[in-house]
Amino acid sequence: MTTANKIKIATIAILIAIISLWYGQNHGLLPVAASPEAQAVDGIFQLMMTVAMGLFLLIEGVLIYSLIRFRQKPGDDSDGPPTEGNVSLEIVWTAIPTVIVLIISIYSFEVYNSMGGLNPEASRDPGPQQVAEETTHNEGLQGLIASASDYLALGLGESPGNKAKNLTPLSVEVNAIQYAFLFTYPDSGIVSGELHVPVGQPVNLKIEAGDVIHAFWVPQLRLKQDAVPGRETKISFTPERTGEYPVICAELCGPYHGAMKTQLIIESRDEYQAWIQEQQVAQSQPLDDTVAVGTTDPLLTPYAEKIGVNDETLEELHIHHTH
Repeated sequence: MTTANKIKIATIAILIAIISLWYGQNHGLLPVAASPEAQAVDGIFQLMMTVAMGLFLLIEGVLIYSLIRFRQKPGDDSDGPPTEGNVSLEIVWTAIPTVIVLIISIYSFEVYNSMGGLNPEASRDPGPQQVAEETTHNEGLQGLIASASDYLALGLGESPGNKAKNLTPLSVEVNAIQYAFLFTYPDSGIVSGELHVPVGQPVNLKIEAGDVIHAFWVPQLRLKQDAVPGRETKISFTPERTGEYPVICAELCGPYHGAMKTQLIIESRDEYQAWIQEQQVAQSQPLDDTVAVGTTDPLLTPYAEKIGVNDETLEELHIHHTH
């Protein structure tokens, strides 16, 4: 290979690298990142987009060059050269994808681990002895299943720096029903159709389903967790960008699945405290009177008395159903 050809190849390689790196950081395909967890997930996506763009430019470039450079000349009816196998080339195109997949896998594993995915407390299985002890209070297979499920809690999303900062998380219970999310704040007793959280404070969600399988998904958090009947799942995040973001059910749950959505509202601490006070005043009226007028949504009203929500909460849910 001549020096001129080496310079051309090196120049092309540098251009491909520059374009790939730029596109990987500026693709604009993702919504805003509203939490550190989202930024960690975005890092994986940016790496994959960088690699994908580099491979796309390389493969398409070689293909276009070959079509032009080695096209059949007019009047040439002969066969091409009898090329059979190239061990060196085969090793290269096997080794490169292997290395790429290993790098992405290791990176993904580290991000998953940093978000609590491998935390033994996030998904723990009671030992056979513990299950047996609990089963003595129940009978048969149903008792065994019920006892084991009491210890099972799946969790994901914990920011790696939260424990070091000694930040007290905000706990919120999420009840997914056809076709709405209901958020209960145990510390204040508030029940809301919207998820309000203060910026900068870790949030722990305990998610359950009241009927069928649902899924809690906020694209701006890059987190999604199933809501399973009879089983508590968990998800954690630290909001760092104020705004209103959609909360969407990402699991087909019935004919009105597409209408099952609400909002995550990340606000300043002062705004959050003001909202808490407003809700406490609004929900201080007698429950019987509140539920009696909670008829804004025929899909949700039958659940009102059972769950203990008031007219204002139902009105919030009704607003999100109609938008």
